[in-house]
Amino acid sequence: MPAPDSPPIIVARFLRANNYNDTLSAFILEAGLSRDAGVIEKGDLTIEKILEEKKVFDLTLRFEKPGLEDGEKWTLPAPSNPTHISTLPSATNILHVSVQKFHGEKPFQLLLASTADRNLHLITTDMTFSIYKSLPYLQDSPILSCISFGEQGLKTITTGMSGQVVLYDHEMARVCDERKDHKKYVVKVATWDKIVVTAGWDNKVFLYHASGDFSSLGSPVAATTLSTNPETITFVDHPDSDHPILLITRRDSTSLYYYSLELKLLGSQNLAPYSNSWVTFTPASVEVCPKDPTLLAVATSAVPHMKVIIVKLLLPSLTQSPSNLASPVTQAAQTRNNLAIQDREEAAIQVHVSTMAPQTPYSTPQVVWRPNGAGVFVNGDDGVIRGLEAKTGKIVATLQGGHELGSKIRSIWCGVIEVEERRKEWLVTGGFDHRLVVWD
Repeated sequence: MPAPDSPPIIVARFLRANNYNDTLSAFILEAGLSRDAGVIEKGDLTIEKILEEKKVFDLTLRFEKPGLEDGEKWTLPAPSNPTHISTLPSATNILHVSVQKFHGEKPFQLLLASTADRNLHLITTDMTFSIYKSLPYLQDSPILSCISFGEQGLKTITTGMSGQVVLYDHEMARVCDERKDHKKYVVKVATWDKIVVTAGWDNKVFLYHASGDFSSLGSPVAATTLSTNPETITFVDHPDSDHPILLITRRDSTSLYYYSLELKLLGSQNLAPYSNSWVTFTPASVEVCPKDPTLLAVATSAVPHMKVIIVKLLLPSLTQSPSNLASPVTQAAQTRNNLAIQDREEAAIQVHVSTMAPQTPYSTPQVVWRPNGAGVFVNGDDGVIRGLEAKTGKIVATLQGGHELGSKIRSIWCGVIEVEERRKEWLVTGGFDHRLVVWD
């Protein structure tokens, strides 16, 4: 008996559904099918479904935009050789990885990894990967995001699933401050000087202004409530100010939202300006290019494969909020204005391509730039890291052998490490196969 999605069975379903009985009888005889072949049950694949999916696929291709062939190419050497870090005291899912800079007598770097058993591990960046410090139960739930903080010493800010935010001094071995303004899932923390911003899945974004010695966060000095959960936040330089603005993305919206440091909305930028309502994705992970602060890499929640967008930032005015902008006086003028905005937003998109990295609606897309801005790396739910050239969007690297095939890679980081007085480019990855991997 042929498989239920085989061509003969699908053709038989079409003939039976449309009452082509004579043709069906002849086809069953010639194809060697059973007499009841083509009976349609719920969920069966049909020619009509195939054609509908083909139309949707063709339409989505219209929204992809490969980059230009000219320009800076993917450079070599690039991270490709995996080293498994075996010094972790327990085997459990890795939730967050990053390399952070700290300030002692001279600046130094540590690899930070948080795990599902509520541990935070600080690991040396020499090739021994020895444990500098492990903190069990720093939070009352697993840590989702972690960042170094302060101009001196060894302080971190961690955020957890319960909504807790903890400022910890590792030299003094004490909690400096602890906040629980969020109700759950603080998915991201970002800092700029003494300003700390957190985003949680209670639809809240809070902004704190730390004390002069970076030893206290205090109560939030600004807050905003979004209509859906925030996915990520980052600070973006603005050419008209010495202070940055805050970029926020949120679930079920294809836009980037720009906020002042008072958390007032300044404007937005749609990453799918011409799309219909069915073309929906969330900008789930963003990172500013290290060589061009006006260029942003975006990993989207598109399924079944992640898409990456590289886009020029259309930064809003700092003096006029969207509500203060004068509206066109006629419907025709309003239409022309909307089209002009859409044209600008479309022109800002440099690359919009599929990464072929499989994911589901429950995945955590991640994108990181290479330090020289030549390309980006993305994670995947298949245990594979993919590298894309920034100018063309082409997949130019497929990194395997670090993680188990078919396993979820949860977090990635890329940057320059000082190793034995040499500068090396590292890619760090952590996954649900319990592996923490350094690629060099």
